[in-house]
Amino acid sequence: MEPHTTSLWLESSPAPRHEPLRRDGLHVDVAIVGAGITGLTAAVLLKQRGRTVAVIEKERVGGGETGNTTAHITEAVDARYYFIARVFDKEAARLVAQASRASIEQIAQLVHEFAIQCRFKRVPGYLYTEKRSFVAEVKREAQAAAEAGLAAKYVSEVPLPFAIRGGVLFENQAQFHPQEYLAGLAARIHGDGSFLFERTHVRGIEDGEPCVIETDGGKLTAGAVIQATNVPIVSFTTLHVKDAAYRTYAMAYPSKGAHPDGLFWDTAEPYHYTRWQETGEGEFMIVGGSDHKVGQEADTEKCFTGLQQYVDEHFGPQQPRYRWSGQVIDPVDGLPYIGRSGNIYVSTGYAGQGMTFGTAGAMICADLITGRENAWAELFDWKRVHARGAIKDFISENVDYPRRMIMDRLVRSNVETKDVADVKPGEGKIVSVGGRKLAVHRDDAGTLHALSPVCTHMGCDVAWNDAERTWDCPCHGSRFKTTGEVLNGPAH
Repeated sequence: MEPHTTSLWLESSPAPRHEPLRRDGLHVDVAIVGAGITGLTAAVLLKQRGRTVAVIEKERVGGGETGNTTAHITEAVDARYYFIARVFDKEAARLVAQASRASIEQIAQLVHEFAIQCRFKRVPGYLYTEKRSFVAEVKREAQAAAEAGLAAKYVSEVPLPFAIRGGVLFENQAQFHPQEYLAGLAARIHGDGSFLFERTHVRGIEDGEPCVIETDGGKLTAGAVIQATNVPIVSFTTLHVKDAAYRTYAMAYPSKGAHPDGLFWDTAEPYHYTRWQETGEGEFMIVGGSDHKVGQEADTEKCFTGLQQYVDEHFGPQQPRYRWSGQVIDPVDGLPYIGRSGNIYVSTGYAGQGMTFGTAGAMICADLITGRENAWAELFDWKRVHARGAIKDFISENVDYPRRMIMDRLVRSNVETKDVADVKPGEGKIVSVGGRKLAVHRDDAGTLHALSPVCTHMGCDVAWNDAERTWDCPCHGSRFKTTGEVLNGPAH
């Protein structure tokens, strides 16, 4: 039996449906684009402070990247605390640790306050290595995390069913069912002048007093707008050269008997992350990894194959019930981009810490809008200059755009065939037809779908994603359905 190519969260917890926007003239204090963890957390916090909000979601609650996460709630950061201390300073590392801990406690507080049934659980977290050559790095991270104020220490053993060389124990981390958590937050928004709209596409945002938000269901105005999307859809254009979009993959396996409690991440390349979660369908082991830059892996199916091989080798042969992929935005200096431009706010660049940094982003935006001091806002400000030591990463991550733009303008570049008959059912190829390049997909019924291959964001050619059956842009991470509809920004 083939596993479903959809996330465990979306399948195991159908969310209540909310009506789309169908009128003009609505006004709220704050409009929020996106009903993921950032948008819904910000909406709840702002409503608690007496503000009216309107959350606008293109699909359904959790239908974006929050619904495609593996939902590790942790203080550990992909960039590593020793890196943050080096490229910023030790005070920055301390503030990142503080923001991460506050985010975990904010989630815990909302779960308790609203009695959200999302299987929230405190667990330890482990960064570990299977290779002797990485032990020194792991020890270095343990020291840096402890110096940043975390309850972290080096350990020689990790409770996994295979040998490891050493690890960092992060105490008092957490996990939950993200879709059940979002449903609990969403239930608190509608009413008292506040709204939650699903299946409503934002076409444009105009800054001003008030801001004007144009959707396919009508126009509304707001004193401020939070773009709680994975990437901003308007303004903040310089952010697209400060970060890089990566695809990440996950598979969920019915749990087999006893297992360790905890969140686990290794130092492999590509790295892997593992945890267990109880759901309405039973308990699952969730394994993720196989990351690559969007549009730059010709055979995305092998990413799932790689995960399966990892599971077979480390946990024994077993069959997944679910598999899915998500999109993470890696900031060049390791920290998210959060802040404002006029009356429009943004929160993006969470890398692998979407649950904690997404919550921190909501907290910062809510504080900025309501005039409260926030100790982390300056550090995470999207306008910050690149930290020393990050310039090399900035250059290497952004070399793709000019190179692709030059090559894509050549008619023969990226062309895979000159005959649409070569496109088999379920496939997509860049085809040259009469000297013109087309992105051609043949569906399972044999019907051809042809589009321009040019991404509507900044003009790069897209590439076919065979695992998800989408067209993905290798320059800035936009993704499109085979019908041309936008799945991921910055295209909109």
